[in-house]
Amino acid sequence: MGCPPDQADETLKNTVGQCASLLLKAARPRWAFRAFPISHQEGGIGLSGGLLLPGKDISSHLEGCDQVVLFCATLSAQVDQLIRQAESRDMLQALCLDCCATAAVEQLCDQVEEYIHGQYPNCYFPFRYSPGYGDLPLSVQGSLLSLLDAPRKLGLCSSSSYILTPRKSVTALIGVSSTPVSSSKRSCVSCPAGDHCQYRKAGGHCGSA
Repeated sequence: MGCPPDQADETLKNTVGQCASLLLKAARPRWAFRAFPISHQEGGIGLSGGLLLPGKDISSHLEGCDQVVLFCATLSAQVDQLIRQAESRDMLQALCLDCCATAAVEQLCDQVEEYIHGQYPNCYFPFRYSPGYGDLPLSVQGSLLSLLDAPRKLGLCSSSSYILTPRKSVTALIGVSSTPVSSSKRSCVSCPAGDHCQYRKAGGHCGSA
């Protein structure tokens, strides 16, 4: 929300707590994943399914990996509906719900990532990477969802402007390597958000550094 915890008054803390409870009751978290062998090509990373992930950043990120696991995760349309209802009556509550939902879908992705790691014992993983990071365009969203059969399985789709619906959803990929990788942890140094990061502009960081 852009408010440091030590500067939040009790009223705001209580509002956030109430919104978190409402969100957890409404959320219906679901996810899907699929693994693909990859090839490092001149224009990016090729998946065995025929999709090219374009860009130098994704090529660098997956250096040393011989496959990727694609996954998508969503909190459900019920969460979108909850936020829309709040927008019509209380914008502060709507903001709190929206931010809580953003945090919740990231926690869901953390759990999915942990599960995927468990499927590949004795392997190494760079941190998860999503369309929109670096020079990997958002335009690949629809193709990733198609490979995961997400519209049918989860009701998760991409709009003509590459916005995921339901909104509180994520697509991501995790590289898998048999040898240690250098980008296994997020940091400000390796983050593809670079100088565009809102936290760094404010003199802080997201907590992953």
